[in-house]
Amino acid sequence: MTDVIAPPSVRALAREKGIDLEKLAADLGRTSIAREDLDGGRPAATASGPADTSYWDVDHDLYGPVSEEPMSRFARVAAANLAAANALVPQVTHHDRADMSAIEALRRELRPEADARGIRLTALAFHVKALARALRAFPRFNASLSADGATLIMKDYVHIGIAVDTPHGLMVPVLRDADRKGLWAIAAEIADLAKRAQARKVKPDEMGGASMSISNLGGIGGIGFTPIVNPPELAILGITRTETVTVWDGDTPRPVQMVPLDLSYDHRVINGADAARFMAHLVALLSDPRRMML
Repeated sequence: MTDVIAPPSVRALAREKGIDLEKLAADLGRTSIAREDLDGGRPAATASGPADTSYWDVDHDLYGPVSEEPMSRFARVAAANLAAANALVPQVTHHDRADMSAIEALRRELRPEADARGIRLTALAFHVKALARALRAFPRFNASLSADGATLIMKDYVHIGIAVDTPHGLMVPVLRDADRKGLWAIAAEIADLAKRAQARKVKPDEMGGASMSISNLGGIGGIGFTPIVNPPELAILGITRTETVTVWDGDTPRPVQMVPLDLSYDHRVINGADAARFMAHLVALLSDPRRMML
């Protein structure tokens, strides 16, 4: 059951009821199981069973040479969760960008101290810090919608999921209480979680309960993408590679380091104006990192 996220109390109740958590997670199309799921609660769109995909069953070797690679159990569970999220959540993506000049200058200034501490101070640490501050400023983004869609659950904690690309599939370990941690602690914890995710040593209880997740493709490339919201979270932040763009200051052009940001959100709870204000606040924090340190 290492791929299924469930509190110890839920696992104990499942054992009492003789419920297979892995099968239940696959049936629900999710990786996380709550107590109400053991009582028969399930998303309406999946209650009638999976969609008909029989027409996808193609004999591909009729068209040329093929080989087969089995999907791991971890990848199958993740795929089911993503498919359910994409089918059931009305998602919209808001695109913006932030001036990273001040952060890059601060990283250069802090490099000797980072080396002395043995910590790699990446831009991602600043993104986590800024996002944590933004979630406190906009509590509706730091919430979850109940399975029946009737109740909004407001959270008095800020946990940030960090998507990590690993050889065995995408993993999203969670950095707890990010709003109460300093920049050095955040940077060190990001490195630790990423390293253990690569080695598949992240514990199940380190992968659930995020307020919002970050999917960072900056180390690979791209100018933007549309990340899929990971329920029960209400939004996800996508980051791509920082690039130098020309910004006009009156009649004078100047080069500015800008990072593209993509916020996908659940439109049942968050509207476009909410998202625009949230992103404007986040961009302001990134553009002036002193504000996020206060």
